[in-house]
Amino acid sequence: MKYRIIPVTPFQQNCVLIQCEASGKGAVVDPGGDCHLILAAAREEGVELEKILITHGHIDHAGGAADLSEQAGLPIEGPHKDDAFWIDEMEQQALNFGLPSCRTFEPGRWLEDGDVAVVGEIKLDVLHCPGHTPGHVVFFDCESELALVGDVLFKGSIGRADFPRSNHDDLIDSIRQKLWPLGDNVKFISGHGAMSTFGEERRTNPFVGD
Repeated sequence: MKYRIIPVTPFQQNCVLIQCEASGKGAVVDPGGDCHLILAAAREEGVELEKILITHGHIDHAGGAADLSEQAGLPIEGPHKDDAFWIDEMEQQALNFGLPSCRTFEPGRWLEDGDVAVVGEIKLDVLHCPGHTPGHVVFFDCESELALVGDVLFKGSIGRADFPRSNHDDLIDSIRQKLWPLGDNVKFISGHGAMSTFGEERRTNPFVGD
């Protein structure tokens, strides 16, 4: 699986363009905005987009999903249905942060723990990892040992748990019970900042390290 990180919006959120090397087909993970940048990157990489994947309903991750879906004719998958209230409040989220208006949407498929999201010949395991938001999901490609973790885990830190229906204990459990068992060698792309590995975070992360 090839990938390209595209920082978008004033939050510099890591939108990720993924591509199946065998088929050339790909997906956009967490299009928070700046759809023109995302589509330009897809053209540059020669990716045939087939869907949009969403880790959670915060505006910096999902604010551009409706526009991108409409512009490129792409179905939306994710997040877990427990984040529906965040998506329903997309316009209010924009007002709260002083951002341009964003449209709400309903994904064609809500994702559950244990589901598989297919992109070309890639099969991404879906892990429901609540805590930052109640419906947050993580996408994991076993073959390339790469996880797209949204705002669950960061290099040297963890996601915030001070939003409506966030839960700190759930967040810690999600990391330790869902992510760590995937293996220390797994590389991960967070919603913001630099990449790391689960092994490195287990050794050094002050919030969830061993």
